[in-house]
Amino acid sequence: MLKMLIKISSIVFLLLFSNCFQAHNNVPETETVQHESDRTSIRRLDVISFAKDYLGTTYKYAGISPVKGFDCSGFVHFVYKNFNIDLPRGSKEYKLLGTALKPEEFKVGDILVFYGYKDLTQIGHVGIICEANGMKSKFIHSSSGKAYGVTISNLDSDHYARRFYKCIDVIQEGSQN
Repeated sequence: MLKMLIKISSIVFLLLFSNCFQAHNNVPETETVQHESDRTSIRRLDVISFAKDYLGTTYKYAGISPVKGFDCSGFVHFVYKNFNIDLPRGSKEYKLLGTALKPEEFKVGDILVFYGYKDLTQIGHVGIICEANGMKSKFIHSSSGKAYGVTISNLDSDHYARRFYKCIDVIQEGSQN
């Protein structure tokens, strides 16, 4: 019984340690941004941690609720609303939002903006970088595709790389309002 308890404790410790290590990938824990509107600090890791709480939540067109489901922009809007950053509700509205970043400037918490999968002239998808590594970054988003819900994908996959439009920093820009 004692051996089993020790083994379970060891497994739990390893799982917690590995999740902690993954969450801190490529982001200084101390990186915070002061928001003028409400004088609160936002840690980029807190944004990602909050977003990951909704992994597996079902996709729902025009959805903005963890109970009923999210579409891509509904998910991004929901996550950032929790941190008092008001973002557009529709993905098309991200086309003119923010200043495009170079891949080497991508940070955890930045927003990725994509063309639609059927129409490469219209903005049709958004997600949040959860592991920053330029064009090899990973992002969390609500997908209407195979995952059909909140999932993590690779920016450099064929499906997303060919549709990539830009990356913007809504945390830093939000602090200047």
